[in-house]
Amino acid sequence: MSQIFHRSTNTFSRITIFGGIFILAFLAWAFAELDRSAYVTRAQQVREQPVPFSHAHHVGGLGLDCRYCHTTVETSSFAGIPPTKTCMNCHSQIWSTSPTLEPVRASFRTDASIRWIRVHDLPDYVYFNHSIHINKGVGCETCHGRVDRMPLTRQVASLQMEWCLNCHRHPEGYVRPREFITTMGYEPAGEQEELGRRLVREYHIQDVRTLTSCSTCHR
Repeated sequence: MSQIFHRSTNTFSRITIFGGIFILAFLAWAFAELDRSAYVTRAQQVREQPVPFSHAHHVGGLGLDCRYCHTTVETSSFAGIPPTKTCMNCHSQIWSTSPTLEPVRASFRTDASIRWIRVHDLPDYVYFNHSIHINKGVGCETCHGRVDRMPLTRQVASLQMEWCLNCHRHPEGYVRPREFITTMGYEPAGEQEELGRRLVREYHIQDVRTLTSCSTCHR
C-alpha cells in the first residue's frame, strides 16, 4: 500500500505538538505574571479620597503615632478609621478655614461620617485580625509600607495569598519587638533571623503548619 502522508508530516506533527506545549507554558506564565501585576492587585495605585489626607505630613512630619488615629488596632480585628472628632482636635485651631478641610468640618457639624475609600480592601472570604499581628510583633510598615513618606496613601503589597504565606512560612524574618511596632524605617539591632527566632518563642507564635492552615485565614 502506498504511503498516504508525506514523510515531512512527521516532522510537522512534532513541531506542532512541541510548539503547542511551549505556547501553553507561555500563556500560563503570562497569566501568572498578569495576576501578580499592579494592574490586577492595584498595588502602588493612589486612591482618591474625599479629603487628601497626607500620612507623610502627619506621621513623617508631625510624628503622630499610628495609634493616635487607629485606636483599636491593638485590641480589634479592625484598625479602625478615626472619627471626625480626632481630626478636629487639631483642625479646630489649625487650618480651621481651609477649603480642603471643609468636608471634615461638615462631617463634624452634621455628625455624618466621611466616606473614606478603603486602600487595603481584602476579599470577604479572607479573615485578617489586626490585633493578633500587632501583638505578635508584626510592624505597621511590614504590610502598609513607609506611610510616613506617602503624601497620598497607596497599597504597597499585592495582598495576594502568596504574599501572606511568605510571612506565615517564615515569621522570624519579619517580627520585631512590640515597642517598635509603629516605628517607620525600623532596623533591627543585630541579625533579624536571630532576633526573630527569639521573638517567635517569646511571643508564642504558632508553628508554620498552623500558620499556613487554610482555616487560619479562611473561616
